[in-house]
Amino acid sequence: MADQPRGRFIAIEGIDGSGTTLQTRALAEWLGGRGFSVLETREPSRGAIGSLVRERLAVRATALDPAALALLFAADRVDHVACEVVPALARGAVVLSDRYLLSSLAYQSLDCDAAWVREINARAPEPDLTLVLEVPAEVAFARVQRRSAEGAAVEERFDALALQQRIADHYRRFRDGPGLGPTRVIDGDRPPEVVTAALCAALIELGL
Repeated sequence: MADQPRGRFIAIEGIDGSGTTLQTRALAEWLGGRGFSVLETREPSRGAIGSLVRERLAVRATALDPAALALLFAADRVDHVACEVVPALARGAVVLSDRYLLSSLAYQSLDCDAAWVREINARAPEPDLTLVLEVPAEVAFARVQRRSAEGAAVEERFDALALQQRIADHYRRFRDGPGLGPTRVIDGDRPPEVVTAALCAALIELGL
């Protein structure tokens, strides 16, 4: 029997409000329609460590030391990769992760040394492709505020506009660095269906 071909690992990245969750879902639907087995996942994960991270990100929760939070993100990533990503790749699925290593570099380097953030994430396997949704911080912030007003989002510690502007700068700073695989920057400040089409084109270039 021939070996099962390895799947593909795609990370979808961007600041809060850039559309990573919406576009991950759209790509999962598109790939499924093309006959691919797809794992749609996210970070922080839905596992025990990821749930703790999300709980502590809420504004109403007691804040953690930034280094402790960075370590929790890294621990969640190890667990997420071992429990979800690697098994799905082994069975030939396309894994779409809503946030991955680039998010840790962009967010945790606000308060921690970026080299240390890389070090604690050394076990994170490199994606086959990282797709970065680039949206002006002001536009993304307005989207988050709208979701919060509609009760569709919990206010988190990193949601402030000034922080999002710094984080957007960090995405630009780190997105061409090591460990992220090939990186494609997609203009996310367009109608959702136009953004989806651009992302699909990038996946077709990858052979999907």
